[in-house]
Amino acid sequence: MDYHRHAQKLGQQIADKQWGLVYGGGKSGLMGAVAQGVKQAGGHVVGIIPHFMIERELAFKEANELLTVETMAERKLAMIERATAFVALPGGIGTLEEISEVITLKYLGKLNKPIIFYNQNGFYDDLLKFFERMASERFRKMEGIYSVANTFEEIWPLIDSVTPYKTAW
Repeated sequence: MDYHRHAQKLGQQIADKQWGLVYGGGKSGLMGAVAQGVKQAGGHVVGIIPHFMIERELAFKEANELLTVETMAERKLAMIERATAFVALPGGIGTLEEISEVITLKYLGKLNKPIIFYNQNGFYDDLLKFFERMASERFRKMEGIYSVANTFEEIWPLIDSVTPYKTAW
């Protein structure tokens, strides 16, 4: 499956909905493709990137706002504060780390924003099975913390339908 083409299309749909994009500020990878799609469709892009990654990631200088921070932790905090929803596209260790943090924050009652895995071609099937195993092994259930969308069309209603997560505390 063409992940980059889908990412760019997602960006176009974000702009079509007159929403903005808050992301890590790079012009490469899937999130770079989303940012390009948003910009090409006339949308607003906010990139947040650490100084040391500007050259490495080739910062998306076409962003409406390109904020630079010192650390990855500051980057993540700024993205979490500014975003109204989180959609995890297929990705690598950075994607997993970032989405794990927002899941943890929601679980702890420190965040009440939609969290959605875009499960393109079943990319997240194994991770979702792992979450189920955690529950079956009597670790905390994650039901209600995140949603799963298998198509673009499934993403938008999930963003609009956030309900408060009742913490275990």
